[in-house]
Amino acid sequence: MSMASGSEGPSSTSHKHSNRLAKERSPYLLQHAHNPVDWYPWGKDAFDKAKNEDKPIFLSVGYSTCHWCHVMERESFEDEEIGKILSENFVCIKLDREERPDVDKVYMTFVQATSGGGGWPMSVWLTPELRPFIGGTYFPPRDRGVLKEIGERIIEALKKGTTITANAGQSPPLAPDVANRCFQQLAHSYEEEYGGFRDAPKFPSPVNLMFLMSYWTVNRSTSEGVEALQMALHTLRMMALGGIHDHIAQGFHRYSTDSSWHVPHFEKMLYDQAQLAVAYITAFQVSGEQFFAEVAKDVLLYVSRDLSDKSGGFYSAEDADSVPASGGPEKREGAFCVWTASEVRELLPDVVEGTAGNATLADIFMHHYGVKEQGNVAPEQDPHGELQGQNVLIVRYSVELTAARFGITVEKVNELLASARAKMAVVRKSRPRPHLDTKMLASWNGLMLSAYARVGAVLGDKDLVERAVKAGGFLKEHLWDAKQQTILRSCYRGDQMEVSPSISGFLDDYAFIICGLLDLYEATLQTEWLQWAEELQLRQDVLFWDDQGGGYFCSDPTDSTVLLQLKEDQDGAEPSANSVSAFNLLRLSHYTGRQEWLQKSQQLLTAFSDRLTTVPIALPEMVRALMAQHYTLKQIVICGQRDAPDTTSLLAAVKSLFLPYKVLMLADGDTESFLCQRLPVLSSMSQLRGVATAYVCQDFTCSLPVTDPQELRRLLLDGATDTQIE
Repeated sequence: MSMASGSEGPSSTSHKHSNRLAKERSPYLLQHAHNPVDWYPWGKDAFDKAKNEDKPIFLSVGYSTCHWCHVMERESFEDEEIGKILSENFVCIKLDREERPDVDKVYMTFVQATSGGGGWPMSVWLTPELRPFIGGTYFPPRDRGVLKEIGERIIEALKKGTTITANAGQSPPLAPDVANRCFQQLAHSYEEEYGGFRDAPKFPSPVNLMFLMSYWTVNRSTSEGVEALQMALHTLRMMALGGIHDHIAQGFHRYSTDSSWHVPHFEKMLYDQAQLAVAYITAFQVSGEQFFAEVAKDVLLYVSRDLSDKSGGFYSAEDADSVPASGGPEKREGAFCVWTASEVRELLPDVVEGTAGNATLADIFMHHYGVKEQGNVAPEQDPHGELQGQNVLIVRYSVELTAARFGITVEKVNELLASARAKMAVVRKSRPRPHLDTKMLASWNGLMLSAYARVGAVLGDKDLVERAVKAGGFLKEHLWDAKQQTILRSCYRGDQMEVSPSISGFLDDYAFIICGLLDLYEATLQTEWLQWAEELQLRQDVLFWDDQGGGYFCSDPTDSTVLLQLKEDQDGAEPSANSVSAFNLLRLSHYTGRQEWLQKSQQLLTAFSDRLTTVPIALPEMVRALMAQHYTLKQIVICGQRDAPDTTSLLAAVKSLFLPYKVLMLADGDTESFLCQRLPVLSSMSQLRGVATAYVCQDFTCSLPVTDPQELRRLLLDGATDTQIE
């Protein structure tokens, strides 16, 4: 079986050390399989050993493309002496945070509460009962009994401090007030010159951008609405021009170390690509600028080429570090992506006819992308000296200015830059590649399913929609145990497509897949995806819903090895699964007629009332769900034959617009269909004069039917339902 591993060295037979991690499938655990540390994976064997020998547990948490995890491995876990001390005094457990986000969240909550910060790699010491007593990089010489008592007190305090619950008789907070406060908080932290929401480091934060564009749709006529849209579009534009965007091999790096989006942390994560593709295609819908559509396609080109498995699944990430093309055993951050001026000159030597001063292709390229002879990375952006003399490409001038500088046409500049990028892409391919984490996570695949479905639908691109269908098929075939009615967390590349049956899906796996399936239905109008979404939502409710306090627990509350039952209360690099679920429940209630899901969505939002009221900036995705509740979803029903040209034209009119508070349905006259069975009212809607017809409804009070795509577009933009029929 071909299996992902972080090891670049010789085969396992020649390793000096091997430990239990060699039998695991996680690329991160496999990276540590030959440390001189007696590592255990998280599980009963390790827990029993700790209890039987009365030893504390040393828990080390990270993930396979984590730069600082690699550093810690080199400095600590590959050291014979440290390995001996750890193995003799502790039961050592290695955990992949992407495989077990539930365990990671508990101990990260502890570390943040006791140290004021957190991150990976994370080191936590636990009692044999799994209670944490210290998080850090050393074990203090203190009395074990005292430490155990401290650990128990901290866990009790954390239980109280992390409880999210709805009080009896309480309602969700008022959406316009919460949305206005969220906008004000984002505006306050907005950085005007380059966009984004802090000076440095700068993260893409798609959840913020999606909130701002949604806020604009209901505040178009106010100065706040206009400002919100400007903030989102400017940020997306500056990111796309910046070095965080890979101009040669597409996709986006993890974050920028500076305020101008120039020098990135070079890791590429699947969840970033997914959310950014959606944000860019949304920017295209609201602005009509082709530039944003091109960036969305560019992201999916990268994912299709470099993060796609033949099974239809998507890999997790590409590392930041790789061996430089010049050789040497030491990996360096960004080595795969950066360029020296001499490399560019050697690669692009041709003189371009008709240019001022007989410029070469290299001259034009270097001017446009800010390439400097001495390198363009400031020393403060390069603390380890890994980028000395190197250039991170960043668009410094508009195509118009570059054309004026060299006395040629804009078309010619575009053609020349495209040709130069293609030549450089060939050179990039020949360099030693960074490590690829080929683990396929259910949740992140759900996010990427949404991306392909939404971009494909907006652009009317059948290939992208087909790729989304393939991803939906992958999830159902490989990560859904139909017998047990359970999503599985992950599977691994190889002939057998091995899964980890021991790790069942968490809340985010269900929530993100359900969202992806709803987006896939709107892209294909094939009700099999709606049916599976309904099935998964019913299962999610059984596994994770909190009957007492409302909302969903992140992991199975019956798992006794997870000490804290948490409800994620932050939309960060990924949206919180509760935020996504609030929206899913609302959408599904309209597709299935299940009123209990509308009520569940309200209960969930009520449980998070305090957070939404005081710091809505922490939950921008949940604020969007609250707004959807408030403004009531529009039901757009197209009556027509699925692939008929008149139906397609009406659908294209709907998909060209960003309508965050809508559900789209096709009524094709089949009264036995899933939708007609759930929503009998659809059977009464028919085509006018045999032509595909659209009805725009709220709570199934509908505008008069329209057959003209432009009229439908106007109706959707104006929100006008002056003449209504029941």
